[in-house]
Formats: sequence, structure tokens, C-alpha cells
Amino acid sequence: MTPPFVYPAAPHARRHGPRGYADYPSYRPWLRDEFTFRCVYCLLRERWVLGGLHIDHFSPVALHPELETTYDNLLYACASCNAAKRDLELPDPTSALLADSIRVLADGTVEATTPAAARIVQLLGLNTPKYREYRLLWIEIVALAGSHDPDLYRRVMGFPDDLPDLSALHPPGGNARPDGVTASHFERKKAGTLPETY
Repeated sequence: MTPPFVYPAAPHARRHGPRGYADYPSYRPWLRDEFTFRCVYCLLRERWVLGGLHIDHFSPVALHPELETTYDNLLYACASCNAAKRDLELPDPTSALLADSIRVLADGTVEATTPAAARIVQLLGLNTPKYREYRLLWIEIVALAGSHDPDLYRRVMGFPDDLPDLSALHPPGGNARPDGVTASHFERKKAGTLPETY
């Protein structure tokens, strides 16, 4: 059984490179796949919220308007983390929030072991009572489902039903990393290689 909050072991290397969309919301299907359908900061999953996640500008638009529609400046984040970040400049979560620098304890507390991870935890308020209680709730739900209801476990820890078919999308400026499409979650499901849970 996979715990619900496990940060990646290695820095995230971008798999996709769509270019040329006139507005940043057009990148949403790419970002969903890029960040495995969860918040890059707190690991909240799409399946656990109504309405999907938000698009965050790593370098804030208020400070870097030229990066508003640059794919590599966009992250996938939950509403709470996106609202807390606002126009703050943070360490890059794709390299600062790794398994050896941050972990979620059994009581829902986030423990950061590097200055960069600790700064993100502090500035986003990831250890506020609200965040801790929410994480603990999901830790307990996942544990109960894993022990007593395998179908429910697959539903809460599985991929969303509406995986984006990136091969059907045609970014106006092309795709700088076209190989990522063949490794997308949609293509892996079609090939029968996508696991039931993650």
C-alpha cells in the first residue's frame, strides 16, 4: 500500500514542452499530466477535490509578466497553496521538495530537513492546523481503504478517469519535448502499463 503523501526521490525534469498558447489556462491538460494530477507543494490529488487544481506561476506574473504564458514557469497547485503563494518568490518546489528534504509524518505534520523545504513549508503554512488535519484525514482514509476496501483504495489513490489525450492537442508554437506525449498517462493506460494506483 502506497502512503498518500510521498514526495519524489529526484528533482522533476519536465516531460512536456508545449509552446505558443495565448493564455496560460490552455496549458492545463499538459500540466495535469506533467505533475501527475496533484499539487506540487502539498501533494493534494485531483481526485480529492471538486473543480480540479489551479495553475501557479513559479515566477510571479506581477514581477515577471513576460513569463505569464511560458510553460516551464507554470506549476500545478491546489487552491490553498496557490492562494498562499500569491506573488511570493519561493525555492523551486520541483527540486526543493524531495523525499530526502521533506516528509509527512503519521500525524499529518510536515517535517522539512533543508532550509529550502522549510521556507516553502513556512511561507505556504503547510503545518497550520487546517493542513495537518486535512492530511491526517486522508492518511486515515487511505489506511482504512487499504485494509478493508481495495476498490475504495483504488478509487482514492488511482489516476483520474479523464486522463488528457495530449496527442490530440496541437500547441500553436509546437512542442519542444514531443517524446513526452508517448510517455503520458493516457498513452500508458492505452498500452496497459499504467498502474492502478500511485
